[in-house]
Amino acid sequence: IFSRLLRERVVFLNGPVDDGMSALICAQLLYLESENPKKQIDMYINSPGGVVTSGLAIYDTMQYIKSPVATLCMGMAASMGSFLLMAGAAGQRVALPNARIMLHQPSGGFRGQASDIERHAEDIIKTKRRLNELYAKHCGRTYEEVERTLDRDHFMSADEAKAWGIVDHVYETREGAEGEAKE
Repeated sequence: IFSRLLRERVVFLNGPVDDGMSALICAQLLYLESENPKKQIDMYINSPGGVVTSGLAIYDTMQYIKSPVATLCMGMAASMGSFLLMAGAAGQRVALPNARIMLHQPSGGFRGQASDIERHAEDIIKTKRRLNELYAKHCGRTYEEVERTLDRDHFMSADEAKAWGIVDHVYETREGAEGEAKE
């Protein structure tokens, strides 16, 4: 079924974001771009989040390719899942009405020598700043608003995610989405 969906330019990001999933999603995006660089790709997201570097590889690929990538949240888009949801093409980011979206700052745990732990802490702070900058850019928020919102786990309904700028639309049916596109 997934190969049939891929032929229809539908990519599924389902489950935790890790290096394996990231490689598969990036490869699918690059393949679909090579097939038709002007045609939209639809990415369906149901993810609790995962590894930041794996997610950033997907994000960078979404931004790099010529094909616009529309995103749709069904179920949950948490952590890196919400980041990838908001990274879709402007005007093409959708949540279904019962979707849940959760944003927060990156987390990590480190062991080792004090100087190595300090370096890891410095790096995660740089990563946090970069993610906040990208949320601000894609959501039309100030850096300070993003920093306040992502300070702790922040859960949103689909409508709240629309108001915050994570998604552009909340659709109950495909017909509703297609009807709005014709207007």
